[in-house]
Amino acid sequence: MDGQGVVVTGAGRGIGAALARAFAAAGARVVVNDLDAGAAHAVAKAVGGAALPGDAASVEGLAALVDGARAELGEIDVWCANAGVAPVGGADAPAAAWASAWEVNVLAHVRAAELLLPRWLERGEGRFLATVSAAGLLTMLGSAPYAVTKHGALAFAEWLSSTYRHRGVRVHALCPQGVRTDMLAGTGAVGEALLAPTALDPAEVAEAALAGVREERFLILPHPEVAEYYRVRATEPDRWIGGMNRLQRELEQGGAL
Repeated sequence: MDGQGVVVTGAGRGIGAALARAFAAAGARVVVNDLDAGAAHAVAKAVGGAALPGDAASVEGLAALVDGARAELGEIDVWCANAGVAPVGGADAPAAAWASAWEVNVLAHVRAAELLLPRWLERGEGRFLATVSAAGLLTMLGSAPYAVTKHGALAFAEWLSSTYRHRGVRVHALCPQGVRTDMLAGTGAVGEALLAPTALDPAEVAEAALAGVREERFLILPHPEVAEYYRVRATEPDRWIGGMNRLQRELEQGGAL
């Protein structure tokens, strides 16, 4: 990572802040983005990087971020699409919750790639690290918007890699389960029951991410057991869904849902 220009969205705290620290420690020049300007500046100061606070999901916000990062770095070598939202609710979740999840968890990745790809393809190199979550491989009880849009984020990362790998664009999907962040705390009793027991610290997730990048792995699993869950889901879907439904009933009976 020595000398690489790296942008991390949603980097004011949690996984994003840990990624910024890890990339900086590996020698990268880091741009820290977050909606919370104070948090972005604090992390940037800590890692010796630059803060570019703002919206990393909207068309206008992303254009400003990409232009500002290029002015700061000269070129963007690595884009960490880390910003995410996790609204609770099912099919009855408010329309605004669904819209926000699509904008931040999926379309932010699409819009960033649209802006980054022309130069990356011209140069013959570029790297896109998407913080997807194990929910993109499996599901997330209690949050249909999160589960659905994280599947979308994984699908876009797969498409991006399949389409441009031979032209030098490297893509990685970072898929942890529980991580000790504000987002996990916001999931309440469901997150406490399903994710908290095996939750990792953000620094551990960032370390796994850099290892995956160095090893050129598409799928980065800080919780290795997710690979087996994913295999069962793919090869024995009825068994998998039955197990998830059993968990759903247990959560309902326990009052978590």
